[in-house]
Amino acid sequence: MSGLIALLDDVVALSKVAAASVDDVASMAAKAGSKAAGVVIDDAAVTPKYVTGLDAKRELPIIWKIARASFFNKLVILLPVAMVLQAFAPIVLVFLLMLGGLYLCFEGAEKVWHVIAPHKEAHVNKEEVQDPAHLEETRVRGAIKTDFILSAEIMTITLNAITGDFPDASIWLQGGVLAVVAIAITMVVYGSVALIVKADDAGLWLAQNAPTPVGRGLGRGLVKGMPLFLKVLAFIGTLAMLWVGGAILVNELHHLGIDWPYNPIKYLAAKFTGFLNWAVTAGLDGVFGLIVGLILIPIVTKVIMPLVGKGKAAH
Repeated sequence: MSGLIALLDDVVALSKVAAASVDDVASMAAKAGSKAAGVVIDDAAVTPKYVTGLDAKRELPIIWKIARASFFNKLVILLPVAMVLQAFAPIVLVFLLMLGGLYLCFEGAEKVWHVIAPHKEAHVNKEEVQDPAHLEETRVRGAIKTDFILSAEIMTITLNAITGDFPDASIWLQGGVLAVVAIAITMVVYGSVALIVKADDAGLWLAQNAPTPVGRGLGRGLVKGMPLFLKVLAFIGTLAMLWVGGAILVNELHHLGIDWPYNPIKYLAAKFTGFLNWAVTAGLDGVFGLIVGLILIPIVTKVIMPLVGKGKAAH
C-alpha cells in the first residue's frame, strides 16, 4: 500500500513538473512570438492576393495548400536547421537575422516607393488566364516561396527572442517553444486569411438573404468595407515590416559592437516613459529601416536581380 502511495506521489510530482513546463512553454511562446508580429501581419496582408481573380470555390483549398506547405517549411525544414545552428554555429543565426532584417527593410521600402512612384502593372500571361488550373498552380508556388522566406524570418526572430529573454532554457525547451510558435502563427495567419477572403462572400449572402434590415446592412457593409480593410492591413503590414526590420538591424549591429544608431535612438526614447518610449523607439527603428530599404532598392533592382537573371539564363 505504501508503495502505491509513493507511486501516486511521484505521478503527482511529475504532473506538477509537466504542468509547469507547459506553462513555461506557453508564456515563452507568447513573449517570443510577439517579437515576430511585424512579419506575421505582413504575411497575413500579402497572402490574400494569391487567390484574387480565381474561382471562389477554390479559395479555401488554395489557402489550405499554402498553409500545409507552411507547416512543413517551419516544422520539418526550418526548425531543425535553426536548432542545429543555435547549438553549433549561433553566430550564423545573427547574420541570418540581419539578412532577414535587410529583406524586411527592402520589402517595406519598396512598397513605400511604389506609392511614391507607381510601377507599371505586370502583364498577365493570356495562357494563364485561359487555364485556371495553371494559374492556380503558379499562384500556389509563388505563395509557398514567399511563405518560406517569411517563415524563415519568423523562426529566426522567435529563436533569437527565446535565447535573449530565456538564456537558461534547455535546447529541448527552446525547440518546444519554437514549434508552438510555428504552429500557432501558421494557424493565426492562414485562419485570418481564410476569414478575410471569404468575408465578402459572407457579406454578399447576408445582403441578399438576411431576414432583417440590420443583417442586410451588415452584409452590404462587409462587401463595401473589405477593400478598405485590406488596404489598411497592407499599410499596417508595411509599417510593421519597416519597424521590425529596422529594429533587427539596430539591435544586432549593437550586439556586434556598432553602437550607432542604437545609442541615439535609446537616448531620444529615454526622454519618454511607457507607451511613448516604445512608440519613439519603434518609430525611429522604422525610419532607419526605411532609409536602409531605400538604399537597397537600386542595389537589388539594378545589380543583384540582373546578376541572378543572367545566372538563370546561363543554366
